[in-house]
Amino acid sequence: MTGKEKSFSRRLKGRLIAAAVIAAAVILAFFLGAARGGQAREPEITADLLGQHLREVSDLVSVEYHYTNMGKFENTLDFYGWEVPFTTKSFIVSYDGVIRAGVDLSRAEVEVNGDTISVTLPAVEILSNEVEEGSLQVYDETHSIFNPISIEDYTGFTADQKSAIEQKAIEGGLLTAARQRAEETVRDFLGLLPGAEDYTIEVTSRPAEDDPAETAPAEAETEAGA
Repeated sequence: MTGKEKSFSRRLKGRLIAAAVIAAAVILAFFLGAARGGQAREPEITADLLGQHLREVSDLVSVEYHYTNMGKFENTLDFYGWEVPFTTKSFIVSYDGVIRAGVDLSRAEVEVNGDTISVTLPAVEILSNEVEEGSLQVYDETHSIFNPISIEDYTGFTADQKSAIEQKAIEGGLLTAARQRAEETVRDFLGLLPGAEDYTIEVTSRPAEDDPAETAPAEAETEAGA
């Protein structure tokens, strides 16, 4: 059984979420409390300590990509390549969704060498793609007693549409924006820790396979070498 899909419109809006200020305030309050308790000694900067702080804000560094999508599903039974008359079923769906992309900071690699703090973040990835509750609308349903519309038609078509939207978001720079936001947030966050002012903070990320910005240079080098 085959289906023809067509996307009509798309409204996209990016919203960045960063919790570095909140997390830094919590940690600052902790150290101020320690000072009031007679423990004013500045904590030693270690890889374990920094990794622990990053894990505490692991879920708070992400980019959200809001969209509205409308797509048409159409299917006709066929017999050895011939479309069977009066067996066409179709519908149009519209819904709002949110794609969330980011990194899992619990998997960040932290090293402290001399006066340099080096952080390697895992590859940025799509964390979720959810249809907003109550936003799904169905229009222009065409029924056929020989080829009725099923729940699987709706769920399967919506899943295919979500995958297509994810790909468009990636091509539009979603993963690149998420990587840049994560690196910036981690760098600012660690820089606010007591004692970190004496260190140079370097933050890099592992490449994401689906990010065109990451794969383009490698492809260019391959073509140049050829």
